[in-house]
Amino acid sequence: IKLGKMLEARTKGKTGGAIRKLIGLRPKTATRLVDGVEEEVPVARIVKGDVVVVRPGERLPVDGVVTDGQTSVDESMLSGEPIPVDKQPGDKVAAGTINGQGLIRFEATRVGRETALAQIIRLVQEAQGSKAPIQAVADRVAAVFVPAIIVMALVTFGIWWAAGGEFVPAMIRLVAVLVIACPCALGLATPTAIMAGTGKAAERGILFKNSTALEQATNLDTVVLDKTGTITEGKPRVSDVVPLAGFTGDDRELLRVGASVEKGSEHPLGRAIVAHAESEGLTLQPLTEFQATGGAGVQARIENALVMVGKPGWFEEQHMDLGPAKDTIARLQDEGKTVMVVARDGAVCGLVAVSDTIKPDSAAAIRDLHRMNLKVVMLTGDNRQAARKIAADLGIDAIEAEVRPEEKSQRIQTLQEKGGTIGMVGDGINDAPALAQADVGLAIGTGTDVAIETADVILSSGSLHGIVRAIDLSRATMRTIRQNLFWAFGYNVLLIPVAAGVLYPFESLTMMLRQLHPILAALAMAFSSISVVSNSLRLY
Repeated sequence: IKLGKMLEARTKGKTGGAIRKLIGLRPKTATRLVDGVEEEVPVARIVKGDVVVVRPGERLPVDGVVTDGQTSVDESMLSGEPIPVDKQPGDKVAAGTINGQGLIRFEATRVGRETALAQIIRLVQEAQGSKAPIQAVADRVAAVFVPAIIVMALVTFGIWWAAGGEFVPAMIRLVAVLVIACPCALGLATPTAIMAGTGKAAERGILFKNSTALEQATNLDTVVLDKTGTITEGKPRVSDVVPLAGFTGDDRELLRVGASVEKGSEHPLGRAIVAHAESEGLTLQPLTEFQATGGAGVQARIENALVMVGKPGWFEEQHMDLGPAKDTIARLQDEGKTVMVVARDGAVCGLVAVSDTIKPDSAAAIRDLHRMNLKVVMLTGDNRQAARKIAADLGIDAIEAEVRPEEKSQRIQTLQEKGGTIGMVGDGINDAPALAQADVGLAIGTGTDVAIETADVILSSGSLHGIVRAIDLSRATMRTIRQNLFWAFGYNVLLIPVAAGVLYPFESLTMMLRQLHPILAALAMAFSSISVVSNSLRLY
């Protein structure tokens, strides 16, 4: 038991790896603007009020408010959402996020331990530190069982010596009690089942980090699912191509025109449109006079026509009439999709909507979770309309939408305070605090290293069916452990009195039962151990 506790303490120390990976997201240096001159300084020297310059592709060193420039920022490490967020003067930015294609200047507002990234690190530390290990049933009874058997053996020895007056027969009774009560089966009951259960789980792509997670997964009554990368693919894809009245071509022609312009863009939405056009086998046209406007849209000349592709707000700023398209734009946005408008020579041609598609097996996995009497909750930083649409499509019981990363662990804690045993499933850095806070954290193996290290269970397949398999295996393993303990205890309860000689007065019984020899006791003890191991191996 002491050796086990020592190994457990060493394992806890390794959880610091998750914290180290989070800290690694912070850049070491920053570019500060002083009296119009740029200087590179360590991040620790940035103070509130400093003006920081961030170039395309760089990580932001501290939190702040944009003062100059326009760009799109990848905030997936904070929100979990794959679509970059457009930034312009007055918008807030966070440390650890990645700048897109524009150069921006911003005023530092939160530095050091105050940044959003630092708060995520703190939340992971607190949630990990608050967990208490669950003691195995066999460990809890060991302190009582062994002394009780020794006392019982001594009492047996005393009674038979007093009754018969002979030392050797009394000693044989004492030895028989000790041998038949040897807690081998009791000691094997839990570890053999856990070894078999975790081994079978590994074959199915499920990695339990410890037996505590295996045991806790049995007690889950609520499964909380992150949306992006867990329920959905985590990659923006074209969902709708809608030509409008007045456009002479079909949807393939509209896609070809839009993708030809977006071929010059590095924006993830643009790349999604180009990828979709190429998958459809469309031939993209060469472009000239390409221009990009701060995450709002792009334009270029194709086949002697000026084609513009961008967000509806960009066209409205240029006083272009979107009247015929407004109803369709509103409908697509209500479905949680990002809408891009395509215009040629000043006339709106159609719309291209981009969304994060649901994984093919998500619906079936959620139905299986319901069949296991588990409540399913979706937790997402996405807008409420998109969350409701996905929940309705998949039959999810409840949603928690527009949740910031620092709020996710709070939502898990709230569910726990209501008496629930919560399993959290996620894949991103932003899910790490919630994974650590949950009773059982399950990380999609295709996710980030931080999520994987923080979680208790790793689903290496990336499929939600892994959750069903993990809980099913957990229940089967714990059921086997309970059976093993029952038979181990039952065996002792039945045979210890026999070894002590309670059947000796019954002359009708065979001498083997009336006076159980230590050799027979040893045989019975070995059979008990074999039965426990065999029962455990049924898990395979």
